[in-house]
Amino acid sequence: MEYQNLMPINTKGITVACNHPSSTMEIDEKENPNPNPNATTLPPDSIVQIAPVEPPIPLIPTPIVPTIAPIPVLPPPPPPIPRPLAPLPSVRPQNGDAAKPTNEDADSDEDGDGSGPEYEISEESRLFREKQEKAKQDFLMKQRAAALAVPTNDKAVRSRLRRLGEPVTLFGEREMERRDRLRMIMAKLDSEGQLERLMKVLEEEEAAVNAVGMEDGGGEDEGEAIQYPFYTEGSTALLKARYEIAKDSVVKAAMRLGRARRKRDDPDEDLDAEINWALENAKTFAMDCSEIGDDRPLSGCSFSYDGKFLATCSLTGVAKIWSMPEIKIACSLKGHTERATDVTFSPTNHHIATASADRTARLWNTEGTLLHTYKGHLDRLARVAFHPSGKYLGTTSFDKTWRLWDTETGEELLLQEGHSRSVYGLTFHPDGSLAASCGLDALARVWDLRSGRSILALEGHVKPVYGISFSPNGYHLATGGEDNTCRIWDLRKKRSLYTIPAHANLISQIKFEPQEGYFLVTASYDMTAKVWSARDFKPVKVLSGHEAKVTSLDVVGGFCRWTKYCHCFS
Repeated sequence: MEYQNLMPINTKGITVACNHPSSTMEIDEKENPNPNPNATTLPPDSIVQIAPVEPPIPLIPTPIVPTIAPIPVLPPPPPPIPRPLAPLPSVRPQNGDAAKPTNEDADSDEDGDGSGPEYEISEESRLFREKQEKAKQDFLMKQRAAALAVPTNDKAVRSRLRRLGEPVTLFGEREMERRDRLRMIMAKLDSEGQLERLMKVLEEEEAAVNAVGMEDGGGEDEGEAIQYPFYTEGSTALLKARYEIAKDSVVKAAMRLGRARRKRDDPDEDLDAEINWALENAKTFAMDCSEIGDDRPLSGCSFSYDGKFLATCSLTGVAKIWSMPEIKIACSLKGHTERATDVTFSPTNHHIATASADRTARLWNTEGTLLHTYKGHLDRLARVAFHPSGKYLGTTSFDKTWRLWDTETGEELLLQEGHSRSVYGLTFHPDGSLAASCGLDALARVWDLRSGRSILALEGHVKPVYGISFSPNGYHLATGGEDNTCRIWDLRKKRSLYTIPAHANLISQIKFEPQEGYFLVTASYDMTAKVWSARDFKPVKVLSGHEAKVTSLDVVGGFCRWTKYCHCFS
């Protein structure tokens, strides 16, 4: 039987070609030169084919990998030992009484061996804790006092203080300070748990009111009884003034709206071109003159309605009237005993109003004659403003109120509260129906002069507000203050329309251009005044040249003037 398939096998230099398991095997002579003579030799015809000898393939020894030692298993770490906390400071007994240990304290003392760590609080830490606790108690006291109802009538305040056993008044104390003192006393009694005493005082007050009503015939005459009104009853003169203001404002509002409709509907009117023309003129503003106003810094300035006069006031308490454009002193107004804080011209005639830190406002004419003195404020005055009709004068004060006066009679018509801190700025709506005030409480309020209500509170500034101005369009209001920003408010939407990061220091005053309101001007303590477009509120012109703070400005007939706050030497 013949096997045709040959299979070469290589094993350590021996090549064997076989067609049967018992086929002839040839040993390479080179590998084994001395064959065994006793070996059996196969016949030549039984060998079919011998494959050629192939070179041996070296075998790569398998590397011996050393055994890896097992990782020793570590025992789990012991749990952390908590550090003992410092014991709370023990409260010393009052009135010299010895402290009595409780059962728990006695048990703990018996169980313990007394070897535990003891810590002492440092004096600095104790003082800090006491200070922190005192601040917390003060805050809670103010919070509790703000929630209490305190009478607004000064007679009722005095009566309640007397029933509580407190001094009725202190030296130099005013009505508002007395009311705040009563509020804090009531809050203190409430916090100390003396509510029964407080309720007893309230019951006595109610009994006194009822007794007065019975003596007067069932309460027919309640004028002298203790009352707690939520409003202040106005005088007949105030009622008459409200009628006149409402009547005049309706006519002026109709004229303003008719003019706006005509500009909107008339195809020949190009509002954008008119605004561009006004802004181009504003870009040409340049310093016309520079004059020393007084020996001390100037605090206010105002143009007359026809631009023929300029009034200034200073910290000397003297106001001066300058003729324009000659810049010559026409008259000096002397009468205030303290520094003058503001001055303004009447919009209808040449009367001048001045405000002072002596708590009075005065009305003058251009000849230097004193016409009226307005007294009533309890603290120094800040700003003064005329009503568009020229019949009324508004003043603001650091006594947290602003007041409305009759310029003809000198009578106080309105005492308006509403700000939690000093009132600084005041302006009137072009129609005469509204008034807007701002103050150190970072708030601006809009008042309806026809009803006496606060119709809008504008919150947005984070620091005191010093300047405020209505736009001639009737629905824009600008405010500026210590946060270096000027905010534009839309009275129709009752929200802030735009915020201008105007200056690098506080804004002292703001004025709209009085004719159409196409631009507004801001004065700042960064020694500059800036002109801004009322269309997109972009900067138009920077008026520089002052060497110190700019405290006031005024705009008339499309031209701008401003005063500087600096020391001037004669």
